[in-house]
Order: sequence, then structure tokens, then C-alpha cells
Amino acid sequence: MRMLTETPKGTRCVLLALLCAGLAGCGTPYLMQAASGEWHVMHARRPLERVIADPSTPAPLRERLEQVREARAFAVSDLGLPDNASYRSYADIGRPYVVWNVVATPEFSVVPEHWCFPVAGCVAYRGYFHESAAERFAARLRGEGLDVAIDGVPAYSTLGKFADPVLSSMMRYGNEELVATIFHELAHQLLYVKDDSAFNEAFATTVEDAGLELWLAHRGTPARTAQYLEDQRREADFLRLLSAARVKLAVLYAGRVPVPDMRARKAQILDQLGTEIHEFEKREGVSYPLYDEWIRAGLNNARLASVATYYDCVPGFKRLLASEDGDLRRFYEAARRLAKLPRRERHAQLCGPVPAAPDEGSD
Repeated sequence: MRMLTETPKGTRCVLLALLCAGLAGCGTPYLMQAASGEWHVMHARRPLERVIADPSTPAPLRERLEQVREARAFAVSDLGLPDNASYRSYADIGRPYVVWNVVATPEFSVVPEHWCFPVAGCVAYRGYFHESAAERFAARLRGEGLDVAIDGVPAYSTLGKFADPVLSSMMRYGNEELVATIFHELAHQLLYVKDDSAFNEAFATTVEDAGLELWLAHRGTPARTAQYLEDQRREADFLRLLSAARVKLAVLYAGRVPVPDMRARKAQILDQLGTEIHEFEKREGVSYPLYDEWIRAGLNNARLASVATYYDCVPGFKRLLASEDGDLRRFYEAARRLAKLPRRERHAQLCGPVPAAPDEGSD
């Protein structure tokens, strides 16, 4: 499975709080750390051309950056993605992740908590440039009785507010996933709706998937394209498994069940999901180390919510793309029209009815 083996799409983020760097000031310690972290990333940038031409650049890195350069041009010419300074530079940040994301839900809810910021609006995660800060925040949330998940983030987007570089942390991706990540982050720059993480991430994921399929065809690799389509089929089956567990939990939480019984039933559903994941791996002959790690650590609402944010609306977006005959530029216009609708209305068209998220506006 292309995206679900080690670093699923749910571990990437649009790091919105850092946009305070473009405002009059950063009024909280959280916004200050975001602005400081972004400054250090921007300070580490070097133009791709210079890094590629540098004799001291290791050959494997040079080859990957040459592919990035080609994919960046393809994103403009064939995918209609923004032609700007983003992903035309490289930054060695000297750590495995650029940001650590915190996702949280109430103990008996599958809807993630949201945090709201100037300009960017409300989002279903909170990013920290230092893992220790993310851990402290997560510990506080756990102390309040919430389910919490922390994931390292190799890449993020500033929505075009800054010239985002290719990061050394992105080198942990395989070649195709690295290209797909750039398509995903550029899609955020093309269309972003305040207060609707599920819409934004599913749109970018759909562009990423369609873009990678076109990229593989462009490179003349029919065997790899066929394998990619099989990976997509397997990914969809796996995501349906996670979605079914989330629906079971939502039904449980909506019922009039005493708290001890609800807690016990929740544990049963999550344990069963862990068993089903292992059975799926055995049946398909695949291994998902990240999800195995989640099972060992203990599955919870927040884990499922982090995946749902990225995938719940993807089938609807793919239907929309198909209705536009696979034409990405027409798809973008159709998505922009949907973005103008009230949140509940566009979700009803794309994702089915969803509960209102905490502190999330209805547009």
C-alpha cells in the first residue's frame, strides 16, 4: 500500500498557525514557536539548482532532487498546479520530522477537537516544531480525559504564504511518494476552505492520487501504473475497514449506555479492529508497520479521526473528478463551486452527513 505503510497522509499537515508570522504579531507561546520554527526552516533553504550543482551533494540526494525538479515542472504543465517559488529550494533541517502533529477527540466521540487561528481558521490538528512541546500538550489533553494521537510530520504547506522548500525530512518517502507529496501540498495552495480540514485534505489527496497516476504514465511505466492502481484498490479496502470501526464507535457513543459499559464496548471494538488489520495484512500479503505500532500502543478515537480527516471525503471528490472526465482543471473549478456552499451542504454532497465539529463554523 503506497501511502499507508510507514507515513500515512494523515501525518502531513497544513501548518496554519505559522501564518502569524505574516500578521502584526504572535500573541501566544504556541504561535511564537510556530513562527520561530518556520523562520528556521526558511533560513535553511537553498535553491534546488545550487544544491544539485554542488559537488558535495551526495549522488542519491542529487538524483532525487533532479526528479523533484522534473515533477515540479510537471505539476505546472500537466496538473495545472501553482507556478510559484514553492518546492524550488531544499532545506536540510537536521531532524527526522519538521513538525509533530497532535490530534485529540473526547473519550466518547469520533469527531476531532479543532483549534482556531487568525487567517487560517479552525483545523483538526495542532503542530509543534519540537516533539517535547507536542508531548507536553498531548499530556495535558490526556489529563483532561481526551483520546490523543501524536505523529511526526515530514512535510507541510503554508498555503502559498511562503516559498515552501523541499525538506530533508521528506527524503524518508519513496520516490513516488515524494512526488505525490509535492502535488498534495501544491493542491492546498490552489484551494483552501477555512474551517474545513476534511474538505481540504480530501481535495489535496484526490489531486495527489490523480497527479501521481498521470506522472507514472508520463514516465512510461505501465507495469508500475498497474501496480499503483492495485495499491489504490487495496488502500480503499483497508480504509473501509477503518471507517466501519469508526461508524460502530459513533453508533455506540450516540446510544444511552452507562459509561462503564460504553468504555468496555469501545475497547472491544478497537481490539476487534486491531485483529481485522492483522487479518487484512495476512490476507493481502502486506505489512503496515505504522498501523502495527498503533495497535501495540493502543488504538483510540484520535487515531481513527486523523485518518478520517484525510480520507472520508475522497470517494466523493473522486466521483466529482470522474464526472469531469478526469480533467483536473475542470475538477478544480467544480471543487471551487462546492467550496462556496455551506459546510453541511458540501459535506452532504461529498462525504455524506457529518456531525458539526467543535468550534467549526458553518460558513
